[in-house]
Amino acid sequence: MGFEWYVAYLVLGAFVGFFAGLLGVGGGGIMVPLLTTLFAAQGIPLEHLVHLALGTSMAAIVITSISSLRTHHAHGAVRWDIVKGIAPGVLLGTFGGTFIASRVPTLPLAIFFACFMAYVSVQMILNVKPKPSRQLPGAAGLAGVGGVIGLVSALVAIGGGSLSVPFMTWCNVKMQNAIGTSAAIGLPIALAGALGYLINGWGTSGLPDWSFGFVYLPALVLISVVSSFTAPIGARLAHRLPVAILKKIFAGVLMLLSAKMLHTVLSS
Repeated sequence: MGFEWYVAYLVLGAFVGFFAGLLGVGGGGIMVPLLTTLFAAQGIPLEHLVHLALGTSMAAIVITSISSLRTHHAHGAVRWDIVKGIAPGVLLGTFGGTFIASRVPTLPLAIFFACFMAYVSVQMILNVKPKPSRQLPGAAGLAGVGGVIGLVSALVAIGGGSLSVPFMTWCNVKMQNAIGTSAAIGLPIALAGALGYLINGWGTSGLPDWSFGFVYLPALVLISVVSSFTAPIGARLAHRLPVAILKKIFAGVLMLLSAKMLHTVLSS
């Protein structure tokens, strides 16, 4: 791997960490399309491009979700009763989802990712907030919801916030608690996803050196190291910058990155 790739992963890590801290979004929406493009430029075979990007993103989210979780817990914003109820479903759904994703060819996987990111972007642009119209379900209901959140998260390598925050808001959980609790749910999603992609990619031929299954170690280390420094900077600036405007810009960036990813896959 040439020097320019090290620089590219460091820049990506800085970008991901900053926006994760600023807007409270997981880095998967940025990481997956950009890693897909970088991996294609490195000559990694088409059939592994998106799987390697998903697995590496999931592993990187483990690091960012720990720091995010600690911050929200310190502010008393995490509803641990919800985390306890939803975690079993999340773990099973995410781990199982990696087995599905690993068997889906690159193009359909890229199309699903792009469609989901378009949905997330429209939510951000329109500032959609579901009306609190019901209470949280019981243990079985929470586990079921966790399973769905986990499954989708595995297919698009996100920490689940774009699904869990609207769900909790709909169930009369205060927005601050919904965001804090979503950060806590992000850790089991990332752990189960990273483990699943590692297992499913183990022994696959055509992957670059230093790959552990569908997790590419050089990208993981460089992205994680830099993002852990830039996330707190983003979080501090969140109180000083016009976040509503930035969210709309970020949503536009997500759409463009997803379109670029589809272009990369189609032209490879």
